[in-house]
Amino acid sequence: MAGGASRRPMNMKENQTQLERALQEWRVTTPLPARFQQQVWKRIERAEIPSISVVDALRAWFTMVFARPAFAVAYVTVLLLTGLALGFVQAGHKAARWDRQLEARYVQLIDPYQRGQP
Repeated sequence: MAGGASRRPMNMKENQTQLERALQEWRVTTPLPARFQQQVWKRIERAEIPSISVVDALRAWFTMVFARPAFAVAYVTVLLLTGLALGFVQAGHKAARWDRQLEARYVQLIDPYQRGQP
């Protein structure tokens, strides 16, 4: 060690007993400030009720829920199937509208005096 002085390493038990002895001898002589306990309880109450925004709450929920892989896969699957189903429904409506328009144009082409549906 520095300066040629060697110190014997303390084992854990000796260290523990010295710490216990120091803690038993330690006394607080300074008085607490006025209304100290009330202020401590107010701080605890404020810490227990976190004031977070809706966006932060949704982000926390999203992170917590999607941390489970099974739920994340199920959610993505449901979204994909819903998107496909809505796409097929919309495509069906659009195809039906095109069919009506083509039918009306065909009737007008065959007989120009007939009025087809627009």
